[in-house]
Amino acid sequence: MSDKKESKDVQTIRTYRNFGVIAHIDAGKTTFSERILFITGKSHKVGEVHEGAATMDYMEEERKRGITITSAATTCYWREHRMSLIDTPGHVDFTAEVERSLRVLDGAVGVFCAVAGVQPQSETVWRQANRYKVPRIAFVNKMDRTGADFYKAIESMRTRLHANPVPLVMPIGKEKGFKGVVDLINMKACTWDEDDNAREMEVGDIPADLLDEAKKRREQMVEAVAECHDDVLEKFVEGEEVTIAEIMMAVRKGTLDLKITPVFCGSAFKDKGVQNVLDAIVDFLPSPLDVPPIEGFNPENDDKVIRPLLPDQPFAGLVFKTISDPNGDLTFMRIYTGVMNQGEKYYNARTRRFERIGRLMRMHAIQREPIDTAGAGDIVAVVGIKEAITGDTMSTKDHPVIYEAMAFPETVISMAIEPKSGGDRDKLSAIIGKLVREDPTFKARTDEQTGQMVISGMGELHLEVKCNIIQNDHKIGVIVGRPKVAYKMTLKGPKQVEARHIKQSGGSGQFAVARVKFNPDPTIEGDFEFIDAIKGGSVPREYIPAVEAGIESAIKGGGRIGFPYVKITAELYDGQSHDVDSSAMAFEAAGVLAFRLAAEGNSQLLEPIMKIEIEAPEEKTGDVIGDLSSRRGIVEEMVAKPGGISAVTGKVPLAEMFQYSTTLRSLTQGRGTYTMEPASYEPVPPNIAEKVLAEVVKP
Repeated sequence: MSDKKESKDVQTIRTYRNFGVIAHIDAGKTTFSERILFITGKSHKVGEVHEGAATMDYMEEERKRGITITSAATTCYWREHRMSLIDTPGHVDFTAEVERSLRVLDGAVGVFCAVAGVQPQSETVWRQANRYKVPRIAFVNKMDRTGADFYKAIESMRTRLHANPVPLVMPIGKEKGFKGVVDLINMKACTWDEDDNAREMEVGDIPADLLDEAKKRREQMVEAVAECHDDVLEKFVEGEEVTIAEIMMAVRKGTLDLKITPVFCGSAFKDKGVQNVLDAIVDFLPSPLDVPPIEGFNPENDDKVIRPLLPDQPFAGLVFKTISDPNGDLTFMRIYTGVMNQGEKYYNARTRRFERIGRLMRMHAIQREPIDTAGAGDIVAVVGIKEAITGDTMSTKDHPVIYEAMAFPETVISMAIEPKSGGDRDKLSAIIGKLVREDPTFKARTDEQTGQMVISGMGELHLEVKCNIIQNDHKIGVIVGRPKVAYKMTLKGPKQVEARHIKQSGGSGQFAVARVKFNPDPTIEGDFEFIDAIKGGSVPREYIPAVEAGIESAIKGGGRIGFPYVKITAELYDGQSHDVDSSAMAFEAAGVLAFRLAAEGNSQLLEPIMKIEIEAPEEKTGDVIGDLSSRRGIVEEMVAKPGGISAVTGKVPLAEMFQYSTTLRSLTQGRGTYTMEPASYEPVPPNIAEKVLAEVVKP
């Protein structure tokens, strides 16, 4: 490729902006995304969430509930920059959608409610963005609502997110009187009409009564951003005038280095302030070339692979989402290096197979725009890939690479599901298989004792949505059991055992003796750690992996009770073997027996504990706290919020929280809301553990 062509490619990629919209449920993410599509000319009509007509919420379940369930991707243009936007869910049950979106995006816009400030799910998505080192800008939404407070929302970003928010605008008016913002970089007033045509932004002089405050706010802003750039800091310290171009440069550098979060404000529903954020996305969020090259490894030799994110490199792309579709499953991919062409074959290093690209498309929510080729920096959808799942890397056979896959939380709730008609059993299995492939936090298994299919997920709403998809989209009637908690087990204390697996029945027998020390250890990574402490060959080397495999299968199987054991170390320190009768199979059986002996009378039941935040009217807070205590909940904090609302934060066992939304509604006359997310696994009190175990091991 010639230098001239390469430089043109690089210039093109510099105009790409791949970003996501992240926030708590109801903060206004989808409304904000709809306004972006309208303002950039991608939509000719604004789709309203409350009317069930949002472009980005295209699933029937989303429109019915008025919430986002699956992340939707779209492409639009602003100031000759191509934007790939992903609108993510805000409900904690669908946190995997945020996780996989942030993994492949270069930047994000965090949307916050001006009344509520930082809410629980905002914290969760912010932590996810921190983990993937995603540069962010913030938009404080709903500035026209009663109780809206821009600076209080910024303060909550400091205290709850430990972020460094820097306001680049100052609101003009508040609550119903909110009519515009002061652009502190250019020192101009941006105002909107009060009528329905608020999309027309007028730029003019700052009102005289706000000029002094604007100058003071600008000074604070310049001081904060100057620290992000040495040259600008030097000018600022020496009292020289910092130019607009230098401020822009410092803000961009600070944002990309994750040192600051530029903050804007407005009302997405009334079309106010969205244009300022679009400009900020172009000016301050990274292009694919501004983020560090992604690190992978070569599966053939485990060598580290780091390539510049350019089209002239060998092809590599990460699969971050799959959607079942009657016209061919859609596989969403972020292309990091090289070029992908329709009709060609690419290599999946995990399956060690080639996949042919049937059709290549750019998505606009549910609509598809066919394309022939896509290059570095693109986010595209592909039809024709059969076996790739979320987290797989596609590359070329000559230059294979595997990028780090995403980590998803474990499921905490399960329930039995079966078809109303016996003839639909195979059909139901196939549909659930597709849903499992689409969603890494949705699992299915067959219960060995009852033969029933059991589905697991992140919460009641998660499983309810999946069941509705099966019934409404695929027209299969199902019967579902009561939701069940995903309990786990661990050992109460250390135990040393000798497992003897010796059988002699004519011909060659089986002989294996394993002496193992078991310990509960909450500090280990993963659920099980095996320590090989054999000295002097008492257990031959070739049989040690068999002992480990036996112990691991017994730990995961959960024995007679069926709940998997976690956080256990097993140290194989001694054993015996026989020259003729010992085998890998015999030592694996000894491993299984060793764990059974260790667990006998030495097991403890663990339950998922949820972090909960409840918002309720102040006068109802006592009732809410009393009810929470009756559910074995612990209140950690209570904070007064604007509008006579109290926020109660605490921890509560998941087992006590089924159908809680109904109780909360009746306690608060329909005005209370809550969010829950998994926090940890803790021991179950003995009297409750007895009841749970009695239920499970019924004769």
